[in-house]
Amino acid sequence: MKALVLAGGTGSRLRPITHTSAKQLVPVANKPVLFYVLESIAEAGITEVGIVLGDTAEEIRTAVERGGFGDLDITYIPQSAPLGLAHAVRIAKDFLGDDDFVMYLGDNFIIGGITDLVDEFRVRRPDAQILLTRVPDPTAFGVAELDETGNVVGLEEKPEKPKSDLALVGVYLFTPAVHEAVRAITPSWRGELEITDAIQWLIDRHRDVRSTTISGYWKDTGNVVDMLEVNRTVLESIEPLVAGEVDEATEIVGRVRIDKGAVVRRSRIVGPVIIGPDAEVTGSYVGPFTSISEECRIEDSEIEFSIVLPGSSITGVRRVEASLIGRNVEVTPAPRAPAAHRLILGDHSKVQISS
Repeated sequence: MKALVLAGGTGSRLRPITHTSAKQLVPVANKPVLFYVLESIAEAGITEVGIVLGDTAEEIRTAVERGGFGDLDITYIPQSAPLGLAHAVRIAKDFLGDDDFVMYLGDNFIIGGITDLVDEFRVRRPDAQILLTRVPDPTAFGVAELDETGNVVGLEEKPEKPKSDLALVGVYLFTPAVHEAVRAITPSWRGELEITDAIQWLIDRHRDVRSTTISGYWKDTGNVVDMLEVNRTVLESIEPLVAGEVDEATEIVGRVRIDKGAVVRRSRIVGPVIIGPDAEVTGSYVGPFTSISEECRIEDSEIEFSIVLPGSSITGVRRVEASLIGRNVEVTPAPRAPAAHRLILGDHSKVQISS
């Protein structure tokens, strides 16, 4: 069995962060989301992985090759434009061959991994198996309709009037039967080859399409709110560790991980918090659910429920919260504007100014 990881999207909902960086590499608890995906695949016993890449191909390749995934046999598959999930399956046909495969969206996050799902699929081998979860607003997702016995009878991509609240999670399992389906469909109104249309094609031809509704934690990390929520969830399970330097004037409360090379002085750190390698925190408060990446500097500031990417600094600022701060950013207090009046007055005007 193989894995196909989709990492070619533009990340428009995470702009401006994704103007300069791949959305799949935005870190959760100081580790790129894509790395959690690859780890889940490896834990499921899959070693052959194809990664579909777009405009951020070089950045993703470099990160993965430095990420310690030597046990995976990785093939990089270029995609000229993000033309839909089914298009990704089409262009990956040479890599996939006649093998079963799991398709995993590279910006999706599932706590607990996919091992049980893959094991079940290997035993039963339906033509397609989809993951579903109940969401409050299904119009933003692919939506499944089930009959009274729980069989999948219909799928629709981002419908205006959803027929259920069951959204497709970004993990799909297929036998080679899907290749005929993706060749048969045409682009949707969005101009993309939808994987939902391919699965619907299988359903219409009475192929074996099954679903699993998960109650565990899943997030599409495509926007800032969900990214911060995933970061919060992962931080809740970290193990406390102080591998860096912490002075006696610093108070540490709860689950806090301070990595090697980090320095914390005269500060209060309330976990769960991660402070990355070679970061410096001085005279500051770092509150719960915050990830400070490597080589960041926090001085005379307060920050909580936030993610700070590598190389950034926050100095003399009260108070930063619910924020996603990119790489090599400088956050400082605004200069106090002088008290002044700027006037453009016509002839013979009379103006009263309260002093």
